[in-house]
Amino acid sequence: MAKDDNTAGRLGNHKGLLYGEAMSAKPKAKSKASKISAAEIERIAVEEVQSVGRYGVRVEAVEAGRVRMRLPFDPTSVRPGGTISGPTMMGLADYAVYAVVLSLIGPVKLAVTTNLNCNFLRRPRAADLIAEGSILKLGKRLAVGEVSIFSDGEEDDPVAHVVATYSIPPVAGEGT
Repeated sequence: MAKDDNTAGRLGNHKGLLYGEAMSAKPKAKSKASKISAAEIERIAVEEVQSVGRYGVRVEAVEAGRVRMRLPFDPTSVRPGGTISGPTMMGLADYAVYAVVLSLIGPVKLAVTTNLNCNFLRRPRAADLIAEGSILKLGKRLAVGEVSIFSDGEEDDPVAHVVATYSIPPVAGEGT
């Protein structure tokens, strides 16, 4: 897949610029259809990744290589000091990258996280969290994605930035 196919048209917008895009007169590439629906991503969360499903994560938008999710505010996710806990934000980001990967390869249930790096940028408000994820690199066996997390209503001021790598299992019949 060409680099432009992987990075064009991010969902996030910061002061008029799309994340990961340089300023140019070149029009964005048309988005490709996702290989999994928002409803299927939510079903997987509820039925198969129950640690995520119990939090009520909602997929607001999905297309090939991009996703936008909402995690409803839950007072039990607040840690001492009055901030939403780091594990809550990392879990949301991890599931967002999983959804981004599935949007490109379809519902491959054994795709798993191999690395996740989270930078906490500022304290989130006691509000819903919004995760905007996109693919950085999709290979045959590994996928790298990134997620910016925002407090609802503050989409131009991220509270966390995550980069995660997923291992993609081999297709049946392929060598390892």
